[in-house]
Amino acid sequence: MASNDSSQPFPVRGAVALVTGANRGIGRVLVAALLGRGAAKVYGGVRYPRTIDTPGVIPVPLDITNPGQVAAAADTCADVTLLVNNAGIFRGSPLLANPADRDVRDEMETNFFGTLSMTRAFAPVLGRNGGGAIVSVLSVQSFIPYAGWGSYAASKAAALALSNAARDELAGQGTRVMSVHSAVIDTEMSAALVLPKIPAEAFAEALLAGLEAGQREVLVDDLTRQTKAVLCDYPAKRPAW
Repeated sequence: MASNDSSQPFPVRGAVALVTGANRGIGRVLVAALLGRGAAKVYGGVRYPRTIDTPGVIPVPLDITNPGQVAAAADTCADVTLLVNNAGIFRGSPLLANPADRDVRDEMETNFFGTLSMTRAFAPVLGRNGGGAIVSVLSVQSFIPYAGWGSYAASKAAALALSNAARDELAGQGTRVMSVHSAVIDTEMSAALVLPKIPAEAFAEALLAGLEAGQREVLVDDLTRQTKAVLCDYPAKRPAW
């Protein structure tokens, strides 16, 4: 088995980044934060390029569930040194109480298979460019599920397994792999949820600070840190959500 000692400090200044889902929410804040920290170039992967309105961001047509568009993005963005897998969907559905499969299939298709497709396509690009880094925007529910959102939790848990496996598989080419976890972020996706929310700017700052510090995993907020801390005792113990 390859060593997973691939997480070293990754300087944002001078990086060439591709952020998926870059036109709103976390993605929109992230592209601005990357430019603010001195990234040399920032691509914004979105389904509709005209929706990119952040100055300095280069729009790239990209639906991460479309293999042709993923392959085209890897060709277009051949100078990328940092891939941020941010694009995702949230249906807010349980696994068992909802008799339809559509929600869980949609979430798994985007949150897991789409992220897998992007990681596979850009791993060789990063390797050719010196190793680079892959960051995946995940969730506190990557660790312990909330029953009402079971399908989302399953997709994010799968994406965490992907991130950990990719870290081992790509260690030999020097690619850093980092996952970022948090509770609810204050974005359009969470607008209908009446819950405490983390500002997207604070999330972006934690992500970039973790990347520059060489962390393998970033736990953004207190609830996420508390949840990870009781993981060994779950399900006998669980966080008070």
